Amino acid sequence: MSSESTGAVPTASPVPAESSRSAANPATASALDARRPRRAIGLGFFLSELAALFRRKRTWAMLAALAAVPILIAVAIRVTDGGDGRGPAFLDRITQNGLFVAMTALVVAIPLFLPLTVGVVAGDSIAGEANAGTLRYLLVSPVGRIRLLVVKFAAAAVFCLAATVTVSLAGILIGVALFPVGPVTLLSGDQVSVGESLLRSLLIAAYVTVGLLGLSAIGLFISTLTDAPVGAMAATVVISIVAQVLGQLSQTEWLHPWLFSYHWLDFADLLRQPVDWSSFGSNALLQLAYVAVFGALAYGRFTTKDVLS
Repeated sequence: MSSESTGAVPTASPVPAESSRSAANPATASALDARRPRRAIGLGFFLSELAALFRRKRTWAMLAALAAVPILIAVAIRVTDGGDGRGPAFLDRITQNGLFVAMTALVVAIPLFLPLTVGVVAGDSIAGEANAGTLRYLLVSPVGRIRLLVVKFAAAAVFCLAATVTVSLAGILIGVALFPVGPVTLLSGDQVSVGESLLRSLLIAAYVTVGLLGLSAIGLFISTLTDAPVGAMAATVVISIVAQVLGQLSQTEWLHPWLFSYHWLDFADLLRQPVDWSSFGSNALLQLAYVAVFGALAYGRFTTKDVLS
């Protein structure tokens, strides 16, 4: 018999109270979604940004160009049988120990090649999204503008590490392949084992990575000022060159300690026994100041910027 004929009240299948409220009230559903852990959202967005960065052919082309620097140096030294002794620091030691290829390559790459690649990545961070028309999409909740800036800077920092490690690793591999390898004589005259010298190479890579963070923050700020990524890239690279030129002029000696490039080549202190950490600390404090200042400028500019694309 039907429920109408018996007068019984039909029963509905049980529905969770939270689900029924969500269906009845979209605002409640949005509130429930907002309760999801923001940490997981931030980590997922960061990993997605890294994946997008390292999927680009341009990124791998820049890393390949950086890897070519130590290879060209090692091949040139091998072909010329050591040359005439002129050139960058550690060049005369390569024929005695191939592990010095990595350090020589970093000395060569720091003034131009590393700032060039970092300038491309940092300058493209925000301006590239605006130029591609994806910036408004990225700013939808729960990402937000502050989180976007933090993730973009963190991705640029990871690229700084990848670029520096690429130069060091390529230098070590080509040095082992072309030259004898053994205990390394440090600048203090002490000898360390191959294993310890490799650890010091990692320390030097970390030192150079930290030294590039200030430039990354500058590039991020410039990237918030324009929708043209090429202009932001070029401006970041030009600033790095200007800073190094100013650092060589005796007329601007008062300004030298304030330049983000001031400690770039001071990693030689890591090749002493015991390790002199003073330059590492000074470099980190200087870069932290640049990150704080230009991070605040990027925040002030980006949070008040009208995003139209």
